[in-house]
Amino acid sequence: MGKKKDKLKEKPAKRIILRTGEALVEGEPGWSAAEPEVVIGELDGPVGYAIAHLIGNQAKGHTKVFAILNSDVQIRPTTLMVSKVTVKNSKYTNILMGTVQAAVAHGVLDAVRAGDIPKNKANDLGIIVSAWLDPSILRAEGVDYQLLFNTNREATAKAIRKAMNHEPSIDWLLENQDNVTHYYHQLALDGQLEG
Repeated sequence: MGKKKDKLKEKPAKRIILRTGEALVEGEPGWSAAEPEVVIGELDGPVGYAIAHLIGNQAKGHTKVFAILNSDVQIRPTTLMVSKVTVKNSKYTNILMGTVQAAVAHGVLDAVRAGDIPKNKANDLGIIVSAWLDPSILRAEGVDYQLLFNTNREATAKAIRKAMNHEPSIDWLLENQDNVTHYYHQLALDGQLEG
Protein backbone atom coordinates (compact mmCIF):
# COMPACT_ATOMS: atom_id res chain seq x y z
CA MET A 1 0.00 0.00 0.00
CA GLY A 2 2.88 2.37 0.78
CA LYS A 3 4.38 2.10 -2.72
CA LYS A 4 1.03 2.76 -4.38
CA LYS A 5 0.54 5.80 -2.17
CA ASP A 6 4.01 7.11 -3.13
CA LYS A 7 3.12 6.82 -6.82
CA LEU A 8 0.06 8.97 -6.26
CA LYS A 9 2.10 11.84 -4.84
CA GLU A 10 2.35 14.92 -7.02
CA LYS A 11 5.41 15.23 -9.17
CA PRO A 12 7.55 18.22 -8.28
CA ALA A 13 6.64 21.26 -10.35
CA LYS A 14 9.11 22.49 -12.93
CA ARG A 15 11.36 25.35 -11.81
CA ILE A 16 10.28 28.79 -12.90
CA ILE A 17 13.45 30.86 -13.14
CA LEU A 18 12.14 34.21 -14.37
CA ARG A 19 8.95 35.20 -16.17
CA THR A 20 7.71 38.69 -17.00
CA GLY A 21 4.34 40.14 -17.83
CA GLU A 22 2.34 43.32 -17.95
CA ALA A 23 -1.28 44.25 -18.34
CA LEU A 24 -3.55 47.23 -18.68
CA VAL A 25 -7.05 47.34 -17.28
CA GLU A 26 -8.73 50.65 -17.89
CA GLY A 27 -11.62 52.09 -16.00
CA GLU A 28 -13.58 55.26 -16.31
CA PRO A 29 -12.47 57.77 -15.06
CA GLY A 30 -8.85 57.61 -16.18
CA TRP A 31 -7.30 57.62 -12.69
CA SER A 32 -8.77 54.15 -12.11
CA ALA A 33 -6.58 52.50 -14.77
CA ALA A 34 -4.12 49.86 -13.58
CA GLU A 35 -0.96 48.90 -15.46
CA PRO A 36 1.19 46.53 -13.40
CA GLU A 37 4.39 44.90 -14.56
CA VAL A 38 5.39 41.64 -12.92
CA VAL A 39 8.48 39.49 -12.55
CA ILE A 40 7.96 35.94 -11.27
CA GLY A 41 10.52 33.33 -10.30
CA GLU A 42 11.94 30.99 -7.70
CA LEU A 43 12.83 32.49 -4.31
CA ASP A 44 16.23 30.75 -4.50
CA GLY A 45 16.97 32.37 -7.86
CA PRO A 46 17.31 35.88 -9.32
CA VAL A 47 13.77 36.97 -8.41
CA GLY A 48 14.20 35.94 -4.77
CA TYR A 49 17.53 37.74 -4.58
CA ALA A 50 15.96 40.85 -6.12
CA ILE A 51 13.14 40.77 -3.56
CA ALA A 52 15.62 40.49 -0.69
CA HIS A 53 17.70 43.35 -2.10
CA LEU A 54 14.70 45.61 -2.74
CA ILE A 55 13.09 45.09 0.67
CA GLY A 56 16.40 45.86 2.37
CA ASN A 57 17.19 48.84 0.15
CA GLN A 58 14.34 51.26 0.80
CA ALA A 59 14.44 54.65 -0.94
CA LYS A 60 12.47 57.77 -0.06
CA GLY A 61 9.47 58.06 -2.35
CA HIS A 62 9.80 54.47 -3.56
CA THR A 63 9.00 52.30 -0.54
CA LYS A 64 8.77 48.60 -1.27
CA VAL A 65 6.15 46.60 0.65
CA PHE A 66 4.91 43.04 0.73
CA ALA A 67 1.44 42.46 -0.67
CA ILE A 68 -0.89 41.78 2.23
CA LEU A 69 -4.58 41.18 2.80
CA ASN A 70 -4.17 43.32 5.93
CA SER A 71 -1.44 43.89 8.47
CA ASP A 72 -0.24 40.53 9.77
CA VAL A 73 -1.62 38.61 6.74
CA GLN A 74 1.08 38.40 4.05
CA ILE A 75 0.09 36.44 0.96
CA ARG A 76 1.82 33.59 -0.85
CA PRO A 77 3.60 33.53 -3.20
CA THR A 78 5.74 36.20 -1.56
CA THR A 79 4.90 39.36 -3.47
CA LEU A 80 6.75 42.65 -3.29
CA MET A 81 4.95 45.77 -4.53
CA VAL A 82 6.95 48.75 -5.76
CA SER A 83 5.60 52.05 -7.03
CA LYS A 84 6.25 53.36 -10.54
CA VAL A 85 5.58 56.89 -9.26
CA THR A 86 7.62 58.83 -6.70
CA VAL A 87 5.40 59.08 -3.63
CA LYS A 88 5.37 62.58 -2.14
CA ASN A 89 1.99 62.86 -0.47
CA SER A 90 0.40 61.07 2.51
CA LYS A 91 -3.00 60.71 0.78
CA TYR A 92 -1.31 59.11 -2.23
CA THR A 93 0.64 56.84 0.15
CA ASN A 94 -2.56 55.77 1.90
CA ILE A 95 -4.28 54.93 -1.39
CA LEU A 96 -1.24 53.08 -2.75
CA MET A 97 -0.55 51.20 0.49
CA GLY A 98 -4.25 50.60 1.07
CA THR A 99 -6.49 50.04 -1.92
CA VAL A 100 -3.77 49.20 -4.46
CA GLN A 101 -1.75 47.00 -2.10
CA ALA A 102 -4.88 45.03 -1.14
CA ALA A 103 -5.89 44.70 -4.79
CA VAL A 104 -2.45 43.37 -5.75
CA ALA A 105 -2.68 40.79 -2.96
CA HIS A 106 -6.11 39.64 -4.12
CA GLY A 107 -4.96 39.56 -7.76
CA VAL A 108 -2.07 37.25 -6.85
CA LEU A 109 -4.40 34.91 -4.96
CA ASP A 110 -6.83 35.00 -7.89
CA ALA A 111 -3.96 33.86 -10.15
CA VAL A 112 -3.27 30.91 -7.82
CA ARG A 113 -6.98 30.04 -7.68
CA ALA A 114 -7.16 30.16 -11.51
CA GLY A 115 -4.17 27.81 -11.78
CA ASP A 116 -1.92 30.36 -13.48
CA ILE A 117 0.47 29.95 -10.55
CA PRO A 118 0.67 26.32 -9.45
CA LYS A 119 -0.61 26.05 -5.87
CA ASN A 120 2.21 23.64 -5.03
CA LYS A 121 4.70 26.40 -5.95
CA ALA A 122 3.14 29.05 -3.68
CA ASN A 123 5.94 28.80 -1.12
CA ASP A 124 8.73 28.56 -3.71
CA LEU A 125 7.97 31.54 -5.96
CA GLY A 126 8.40 35.25 -5.54
CA ILE A 127 6.68 38.03 -7.45
CA ILE A 128 7.65 41.66 -7.89
CA VAL A 129 4.75 43.88 -8.94
CA SER A 130 5.53 47.35 -10.21
CA ALA A 131 2.26 49.18 -9.59
CA TRP A 132 0.90 52.31 -11.27
CA LEU A 133 -1.36 54.72 -9.42
CA ASP A 134 -2.23 57.77 -11.49
CA PRO A 135 -1.23 60.90 -9.51
CA SER A 136 -4.30 62.68 -10.89
CA ILE A 137 -6.29 60.71 -8.32
CA LEU A 138 -5.24 63.38 -5.80
CA ARG A 139 -7.24 66.00 -7.72
CA ALA A 140 -10.24 63.78 -8.36
CA GLU A 141 -13.55 64.29 -6.59
CA GLY A 142 -15.65 61.38 -5.45
CA VAL A 143 -12.99 58.69 -5.88
CA ASP A 144 -14.54 55.24 -6.25
CA TYR A 145 -12.12 53.11 -4.25
CA GLN A 146 -13.95 49.90 -5.10
CA LEU A 147 -13.45 50.62 -8.82
CA LEU A 148 -9.75 51.32 -8.19
CA PHE A 149 -9.48 48.06 -6.23
CA ASN A 150 -11.24 46.11 -9.00
CA THR A 151 -9.05 47.39 -11.84
CA ASN A 152 -5.82 46.74 -9.91
CA ARG A 153 -6.95 43.28 -8.83
CA GLU A 154 -7.93 42.30 -12.37
CA ALA A 155 -4.77 43.79 -13.91
CA THR A 156 -2.50 41.98 -11.43
CA ALA A 157 -4.09 38.61 -12.15
CA LYS A 158 -3.99 39.33 -15.91
CA ALA A 159 -0.28 40.31 -15.84
CA ILE A 160 0.55 37.10 -13.94
CA ARG A 161 -1.46 34.99 -16.40
CA LYS A 162 0.36 36.59 -19.31
CA ALA A 163 3.75 36.06 -17.63
CA MET A 164 3.12 32.42 -16.86
CA ASN A 165 1.82 31.73 -20.38
CA HIS A 166 4.50 33.72 -22.24
CA GLU A 167 1.91 36.11 -23.68
CA PRO A 168 1.91 37.66 -26.12
CA SER A 169 3.78 35.01 -28.10
CA ILE A 170 6.61 35.95 -30.44
CA ASP A 171 4.52 34.76 -33.40
CA TRP A 172 1.64 37.07 -32.42
CA LEU A 173 4.06 39.97 -31.93
CA LEU A 174 5.69 39.50 -35.32
CA GLU A 175 2.31 39.21 -37.02
CA ASN A 176 0.82 42.27 -35.27
CA GLN A 177 3.86 44.51 -34.88
CA ASP A 178 2.65 47.11 -37.36
CA ASN A 179 -0.97 46.98 -36.15
CA VAL A 180 -0.31 48.01 -32.56
CA THR A 181 0.24 51.71 -31.92
CA HIS A 182 1.79 52.98 -28.71
CA TYR A 183 -0.77 55.35 -27.19
CA TYR A 184 1.61 58.14 -26.12
CA HIS A 185 3.62 57.91 -29.33
CA GLN A 186 0.41 58.41 -31.29
CA LEU A 187 -0.49 61.42 -29.12
CA ALA A 188 2.92 62.89 -29.96
CA LEU A 189 2.41 62.25 -33.67
CA ASP A 190 -1.01 63.90 -33.48
CA GLY A 191 0.40 66.93 -31.63
CA GLN A 192 -1.71 66.16 -28.55
CA LEU A 193 1.02 65.19 -26.10
CA GLU A 194 0.70 67.18 -22.89
CA GLY A 195 3.76 68.12 -20.87
